[in-house]
Amino acid sequence: MKKGIQLLAIVLVIVSCKSNASAQKEVRKTEPTQEYKQQVENLEQGIYFRGNGNEPEWSLKISEKTIEFTSLKPGFESLKSVHVEPVRAMDANVKMYRVATETGTMSIQIRQQECINKMSGEKSPYAVRIDISKNSNSTNFSGCGNYVTDSSLHDIWVLEKLNGKVLVATDFVKELPNLEINSSTNNFLGFAGCNRMNGTLFFERGTLRFSNIITTRMACPNTNKESEFLKALQSTTTYKVENRQLILSNPSGEKLVFKKVD
Repeated sequence: MKKGIQLLAIVLVIVSCKSNASAQKEVRKTEPTQEYKQQVENLEQGIYFRGNGNEPEWSLKISEKTIEFTSLKPGFESLKSVHVEPVRAMDANVKMYRVATETGTMSIQIRQQECINKMSGEKSPYAVRIDISKNSNSTNFSGCGNYVTDSSLHDIWVLEKLNGKVLVATDFVKELPNLEINSSTNNFLGFAGCNRMNGTLFFERGTLRFSNIITTRMACPNTNKESEFLKALQSTTTYKVENRQLILSNPSGEKLVFKKVD
């Protein structure tokens, strides 16, 4: 009888251990990823650019309110300032931020060119150089970066206006043009008014372009305004999201107005 009780106790202990182990695995599975944590931080703090590098490790966050630099280099662990507008180069896509605080000065150069992280091999579309002077010492950091695409673009949008004119049913064959934008991958797909389409987004703070647009090749009636729509979409350089509308413009004026789909 005693042996039976002892055997039962051992079985219960083993089962309990397995249950605890399984529970721990479930907890690990539900932990937010680093990417998700960054997305939440971007949204909460209004971060529109991130940069990072190695040897030593460093990171840069630029938001609508602050510019924050941190690193593992002794003496240059942290530098934070209020946001300043960048100086733009005339002949290239280069932006320069210059900030000054009580503890030091920092110059940040963001250049559009392919950049490869030395440790991970990950490719980014921007190269970053940071020069810091602090407590009579100076140093520089090099690395890569990305603009954070505005998450308010991430939705499905149906066209309401084309080149300032409200659309009518006869402007397109089957249905009105629409866009499904993925701000996480900088891709979009949708319907151009006669053909299906997809492409990529180019996003920087205050700038939005629709590029690499590919469509199917169905023949469209002459009355269909698909070509006018695609030309307007490709000419877009700026955007605004307000009152459940996505407004796309360029220097000549408003080109497209979309309504958010519930």
